[in-house]
Parts: sequence; structure tokens; C-alpha cells
Amino acid sequence: MPTLTGVHHVALTVTDVDRSEPWYERVLGFESIGRDDDEETGRRKVYLRGPGFGITLTLVQHPDAGRALFDERRPGLDHLSFSVPNNTCLREWTDRLTEHGVTFSPISEEQSAPGTEVIALRDPDGIQLVLWAREV
Repeated sequence: MPTLTGVHHVALTVTDVDRSEPWYERVLGFESIGRDDDEETGRRKVYLRGPGFGITLTLVQHPDAGRALFDERRPGLDHLSFSVPNNTCLREWTDRLTEHGVTFSPISEEQSAPGTEVIALRDPDGIQLVLWAREV
């Protein structure tokens, strides 16, 4: 079988890259590493690098995407989960999210993975993001 060596990037469709880019930078600490505005198609992309890991998050604005908010009940992405080192760090994240006015779930044990805790939040388009920590 051919080998997969990792995840290169994740691309999320957003309604407004100019609104989403600073949110991901300010709230989650991503850093913008490039843009691609295709005048011919009207598609706009921003490339973000996450702190502490090598994955690139691409935010894509399609000209005909409309303004519908994300719905994990439709086929496609359900949520995007980020690992944090431990539950102490997860508690630090609750402080940061509160500081930035982001609504999030209370810290809870992940039922499908005993020994882990999670919090869930949503980006400006309602895309569900999860911060996941092994209890330490």
C-alpha cells in the first residue's frame, strides 16, 4: 500500500477571509504566511501557519459561497480539533477565549476517549473547532 506521511494542510471555506484571517491570528495565534486573490475566478485564499506545529490552515472565500453559516450536520467537515499539551494548558485557553469574547463550551471529558478533556468553540462562520487535551 502507498504511504501517507501526514496532513499537509486543511482548507476551510469561509464567507469573508478579511474577517476570518484576523480572528484566527488574534484568537488562536496563527500567523499569515501568504495570500492568493484570483481576480479571474473571484476566489480568495489566505494561508495561515499554526503555532507549535507544521500544518497550514487555508481559509478560502468562494465568490458564490453565499452567506450561509457552517452546519456540521451536512456532509463535509464536522469539526477541526487541535491538540494542546495538557489540561492545565486547556484551562489557559479558556482564559484566552474569554479575553477575546469567544463563546465556548465548558471543559468536559471526551466520552469517546477516556482520559481526555475538550472545549468546543466556533469561528466567525460557525465552524466548530475543538481544543483537545490528555489529562496530565
